[in-house]
Amino acid sequence: MTVRFGLAVQNFVAPGETPDPEGILRYGERAEALGFESLWAWDHILLGSRPAFPFLESLSVLTALAVRTRRIRLGTGVLVLPLRNPVVLAKALATLDVLSGGRLILGVAAGWYRREFRACGVPFDTRGRLFVQHLELLKRIWTEDEVTLASEPYRLERDVQAPRPLQRPRPPILVGGYVDAALRRAATLADGWLTYLYTPESFARVWARVLGFAREAGRDPGELTSANQLPIYAGPPRSEAGPRLRAWLERNFDVASWSESTLDSAVAGTVEECAGQLREHVATGVHRLIFVPYEYRLDQLEILAREILPRLG
Repeated sequence: MTVRFGLAVQNFVAPGETPDPEGILRYGERAEALGFESLWAWDHILLGSRPAFPFLESLSVLTALAVRTRRIRLGTGVLVLPLRNPVVLAKALATLDVLSGGRLILGVAAGWYRREFRACGVPFDTRGRLFVQHLELLKRIWTEDEVTLASEPYRLERDVQAPRPLQRPRPPILVGGYVDAALRRAATLADGWLTYLYTPESFARVWARVLGFAREAGRDPGELTSANQLPIYAGPPRSEAGPRLRAWLERNFDVASWSESTLDSAVAGTVEECAGQLREHVATGVHRLIFVPYEYRLDQLEILAREILPRLG
C-alpha cells in the first residue's frame, strides 16, 4: 500500500496563546491544494489548569474544515472516546461524514488525563471498559437497521438513527494507545492503529505486536492500517533545526512515560536530511505519516509537498 501523508491541525495552542480559527481554515485549504491526503485535529475537553492549554473542540474544527475543503480527509487524532455519550457522538460523527461527503477517519483512544475525566463526571478507572462499550455501540448504530441494547446506562429498543454515515459500512476507525490492551483493541475491534512520536525502530516493533494480536484473534493482519504522527522542521541543517524544533515541542507537547513515544522521533534538517529520515519511516511499512509541522507554518507545508515528499517516491 502506498504511504499517505497527512497533517496535524493547530486546534490547540500553548498556555497564554489564542487559537486562530481563520488561520486553521487557511491551513486546511492550502493542505488540500498541495495534495495532502488528510487533516487531523487533536482532542481534549480540557488540558492543564494553571497554566491551561486553549483547545478548540475537535469535531467542530473538522466540521468547519469540511465546509472549506472538498477532497482532503478529516481525522480525529485521537478522540477521547469514554468522555462522550456514544449515542450523541454517533449522531455528530455521522453528520460530519455526511457534510464532508464521506471524508471522516475516526481515531479514538481511552484517554489518560484523570483531571479531564473527573471534570466530565466519567470514572477514570473504568475508561477501558467504557471505551469498548462506546466503540461497539457506535459501530452498531452505524451499521444495523435498528439497535436494541440494555447495557447500563444505555437502553435502546429498536432505535434507528438516520442518516447513517455516507461511508459504507462505516467510517474507518483507528485506535490509539501504547499498552497491550490498547494494541489488542486496535487489532481486533478497529481498522488499525494510530500512534504518536515513534521512531522507526519503535514503530516497527510495536506494529509487529499489533499484527500478532490480529493473528491470535483469527483476523487477517492485511486488513489493518497504521499511522504515525511525526513533528518535522525542514530547511536549516539538522544541527540548527533540531534544537529549535525540540524547544517548540517541549513547550507544546508531552510524551507518555509508559510508551515508546519520544521527542527524538522528530524529523529535522535540510530537504535531503528530512527525506533520508523519512525513508526510514516508510521502510517500516507504515501506511500513513501525519506531520506536525514546526509552528504549523505554511512554508513547511510547501517544502514538504514540493521538495521532500517527491524524494520519497
